[in-house]
Amino acid sequence: MYFLKNYVLTKQPSYWFNHIQIPYTMMGLRKLFHTSNVLNSLPIRDGLPMRLLLLGSPGSGKGTQSSRIQRKFNISVISSGDLLRQNIARGTKIGKIAVKEIERGAYISDDIMIELITKELQNKQQNWLLDGFPRTINQAVVLDDRLAMTNRSLNLVINLHVPEDVILQRIMDRWVHVPSGRVYNLSYNPPKISGIDDITGEKLTKRSDDNPETFKIRLQKHRSLTEPLLEYYTKSNILITCYGRTSDEIYPQIERELLKRFGVGNFY
Repeated sequence: MYFLKNYVLTKQPSYWFNHIQIPYTMMGLRKLFHTSNVLNSLPIRDGLPMRLLLLGSPGSGKGTQSSRIQRKFNISVISSGDLLRQNIARGTKIGKIAVKEIERGAYISDDIMIELITKELQNKQQNWLLDGFPRTINQAVVLDDRLAMTNRSLNLVINLHVPEDVILQRIMDRWVHVPSGRVYNLSYNPPKISGIDDITGEKLTKRSDDNPETFKIRLQKHRSLTEPLLEYYTKSNILITCYGRTSDEIYPQIERELLKRFGVGNFY
């Protein structure tokens, strides 16, 4: 808190009003950094690079939270799904290998995904957020080894905890634009024109597995894979869990925690 106090005194009030919109008082700052819904909160280390991983069940809102974090902070979002689609579309070496594996009905191998992610990270600034990878403990261990080689290890893993009944309702309301990966939800993020992608004007579709019965199986499989992953990052002391039923409930917890851990230097 010592740093914060001195930092605040060196800034004009308008800076704080424009950026975080709270009263220019120490009471206001304490309110900003209150994290009652976040497990494993840590104190400020201003200037620390933001190297984040976002975890959560399918339908928990990872894409929505990634976008909101990117809008507020000086950070690049790296989505494994987007990277795969881009490499396939460009016909890169990795893209061609991925197509062959997809055609065989196989999962993309860990080696390919690790190469894809680490290569992308080489082109990014110091602040980045991973969305969609790693998904298993084996992937996490290999990724950590690769990142440690370049002194760019993860320093915060954010787990989104949303009740299953909320997720199932979101899935029922979900429509996607397959070529781009854009996701719409009739409840809170509907397209401007029903059934039409906002950007291209192309038709939206529903995923074949977006039904309650199939999705419950996906959730069970996800839990079995991620429980060891959560335990792994807990032991590394870099995991926090944010709870809520809506993205608007969860995002303020994330923002407060990012400011608390990394300070205001990374804040737009």
